[in-house]
Amino acid sequence: MRALRAEDPETLGGHRLLARLGAGGMGTVYLARAADGALVAVKMIRAEYAADPAFRARFRREVRLATGLDARWVVPVT
Repeated sequence: MRALRAEDPETLGGHRLLARLGAGGMGTVYLARAADGALVAVKMIRAEYAADPAFRARFRREVRLATGLDARWVVPVT
């Protein structure tokens, strides 16, 4: 975990960002707190990918598939 940078947003999708968990070619993953107090990981996709319809379709499929996973060490997708 790393501290947030000055250029990082304070919130994403209604979640208050607490720290950076990692960053890569696709975007940045943050540790955040949901409105109900739960800790969550929030992924912010880089603008050039977010604007690409093919990427958006593939990401939507991945989210749909990940939503169905349920195991002890799997983070739920919300």
